[in-house]
Amino acid sequence: MCELHRAICFIVPPHIHENVTRNGNEKQKERAYQALNVSAHMRGQREILNTFAVLATTPTGTKRRTIYNAQNGLTLPGKLVRGEGDPKSNDTSINEAYDGSGKTYDFYNKVFGRNSIDDRGLRLDSSVHYRRNFNNAFWNGQQMVYGDGDGQIFQRFTKIIDVIGHELTHGVTQYEAGLVYQDQPGALNEHFSDVFGSLVKQYAKTQKAKQADWLIGEGIFTPNVHGTALRSMKAPGTAYNDPVIGKDPQPAHMKDFVNTTSDFGGVHINSGIPNKAFYELAIALGGNAWEKAGKIWYRTLLDKVQPNTQFTQCAAMTYEVAGTLYGTGSAEQKAVKAAWAVVGIAVGTTLAAAAAGGRR
Repeated sequence: MCELHRAICFIVPPHIHENVTRNGNEKQKERAYQALNVSAHMRGQREILNTFAVLATTPTGTKRRTIYNAQNGLTLPGKLVRGEGDPKSNDTSINEAYDGSGKTYDFYNKVFGRNSIDDRGLRLDSSVHYRRNFNNAFWNGQQMVYGDGDGQIFQRFTKIIDVIGHELTHGVTQYEAGLVYQDQPGALNEHFSDVFGSLVKQYAKTQKAKQADWLIGEGIFTPNVHGTALRSMKAPGTAYNDPVIGKDPQPAHMKDFVNTTSDFGGVHINSGIPNKAFYELAIALGGNAWEKAGKIWYRTLLDKVQPNTQFTQCAAMTYEVAGTLYGTGSAEQKAVKAAWAVVGIAVGTTLAAAAAGGRR
């Protein structure tokens, strides 16, 4: 989940927690209700959090990570426990949050020349041990916040590098495109976070596109859960099928688009459609997915996407950007067209070109 304009974004979608409230044991239900209620609690803080976000900026070109311990409480950020360059802690979660935010910073800086989340040196603040057995992680418009998981359904959230990359990318989207977190624009918001969360992991592991698992949150579930991850970009709808958390509801084609009022119009559900398109493009182009496919998507996010961009518009934008970067009629532009065709979205037509638009 992610609040509409203030970018309070959670990695675990509400439909999973809602299923647990119906199917889980008493402890699991209690944790699920807690996770669902936190969203309402955070809404009351979002204005304050964004007011002070500017205080976390640092000089251009500087990587600065600050880790806090919320000590199982609600107050953020908590107790300062590790700063940039400090030695490792005896606490695994602290070290994972520090390393994961560093790898995300390095990815954006070395691949795209970006200086932190806002491209102005925003300090990367993280709080670990938020609440007790909290089953989620989120970006609140200013910082990352991690729960420890309950040990029954979820493991600790700091251990998954693409979860960290995903959530921090919500910050990039917040500063660049400001995608409204509702319906198709909201699904694109989730989609861009899944794309770059996966690329952060691939970059950190030096994986080629064909070597990557294309899973978001692989390893976040305990062995009690029948599932491999929160989402699959390669095969949306197949990440989990469990009697407690339910079945992965993501579609992989526009014909299966889910019209719903829950989850802000299905933002965590319908993101499977553009996710599949990006996967198809990355595999078609081969090599390192961040070099061509990722570059097309990054430039689209920076230069084209607007707050209310729809799927067809985004597809047309990526097609236009591919032409700008690699030439009209290039193999890369043709691959973009083919990738969107796989999910039932046509680009390269007069209508699609007219829909593309952009900001600059």
